[in-house]
Amino acid sequence: MNTICLNITKAAQFLADGAVNAYEAKVNDARKALEEGTCPGNDFLGWLHLPTSITPAFLQEIQDCANVLRDNCEAIVVAGIGGSYLGARAVIEALGNSFGWLVGDKKNPVILFAGNNIGEDYLSELTDYLKGKKFGVINISKSGTTTETALTFRLLKKQCEDQRGKEEARKVIVAVTDATKGAARAAATKEGYKTFVIPDNVGGRFSVLTPVGLLPIACAGFDITKLVGGAADMEKACGIDVPFSENPAALYAAVRNALYAEAGKKIEIMVNYQPKLHFFSEWWKQLYGESEGKDGKGIFPASCDFTTDLHSMGQWIQQGERTIYETVISVEEPNSHLLFPSDEENLDGLNFLAGKRVDEVNKMAELGTRLAHVDGGVPNIRISVPKLDEYYIGQLIYFFEIACGISGNVLGVNPFNQPGVEAYKKNMFALLDKPGYEADSKAIKERLANEI
Repeated sequence: MNTICLNITKAAQFLADGAVNAYEAKVNDARKALEEGTCPGNDFLGWLHLPTSITPAFLQEIQDCANVLRDNCEAIVVAGIGGSYLGARAVIEALGNSFGWLVGDKKNPVILFAGNNIGEDYLSELTDYLKGKKFGVINISKSGTTTETALTFRLLKKQCEDQRGKEEARKVIVAVTDATKGAARAAATKEGYKTFVIPDNVGGRFSVLTPVGLLPIACAGFDITKLVGGAADMEKACGIDVPFSENPAALYAAVRNALYAEAGKKIEIMVNYQPKLHFFSEWWKQLYGESEGKDGKGIFPASCDFTTDLHSMGQWIQQGERTIYETVISVEEPNSHLLFPSDEENLDGLNFLAGKRVDEVNKMAELGTRLAHVDGGVPNIRISVPKLDEYYIGQLIYFFEIACGISGNVLGVNPFNQPGVEAYKKNMFALLDKPGYEADSKAIKERLANEI
């Protein structure tokens, strides 16, 4: 089995000898707690053995639904926020044509994402774009009342019904929601939409291998069987029976906790050298930020797209405060083959690159940057990926999920809740005079009046 490969050498050198191995007992305890379901948040461990439990019949049901949408839609809007869209977008953009969203293609509908903000211009421009188009909607919400998604779905449902008629709209609107309760489930039952269930024991940021991610990914034309297969192989590679020294997720959890606790590295920068991985980093940021950032603890997850951001953030990374380390995702072989051309006048002085693959230049930029940053005091973790396809993206997804569960337990937090997310909602609802928030509304308005 070919797998992604973890190299922690250029990170461990910033720690005392044996510092990573010193975390073996803590990591093994965390792995055992996950496996036995004795850790905090143990009612949200449904993702742990999800890849190896998904059946071919279930994948076929998802694919059949995707085929209906693909056959009847020019565009499909995925309405969801946080984990309800980031995983799907990460995979679709990693595997898709970078410019496919402009025109789509003959085989695949355009996949659009909404319900993740309350921008009036964004939603107005989206509805304008969809005018006259045969579009469908995948509404992803466990409760059906998340403000950003519910507002967007109202707009899209009405527009789809107005443009296609209620009967046709019923065929191309799918709800991914709770099994029995919530506004989205009630609406789907009333309207007769096809539905898929978000498992109660899988939190949003761990849900990409449920219908939350699998359905949009299948709609985009990618092989969800290979995606799940890659995740299943990584589940085995990171299993409880795999020794600490051979388990990539265990080692990643150990080295990042050692850098945080022993070397004062408070910020982890996820780096890629492939623009297609931008939204993979966004998914990773939610996974780790929402899992570890609590109780006054947690490594801050940031990301950069190199070489682009070397021209904006490179100075800070090279010589700024030494509280950072980098985790670099390196893709060994791109899917395209493009050679640098020769130019007769050579005004830019780049003829020395003529005949070389563009990726060779990119790889040397990656190597040169890693050398410079390590020399500048920035520990580097490197994760090499043979290529960007469904199988290896599936491996990356599960690798980061299991490492996150381990790492959060080593840190001493509950990696599966997110109590801090509710604070802004309470204030927003109070300011909007939502029924049931009268007392909060009065209090917050008095506070604002006094501050002004």
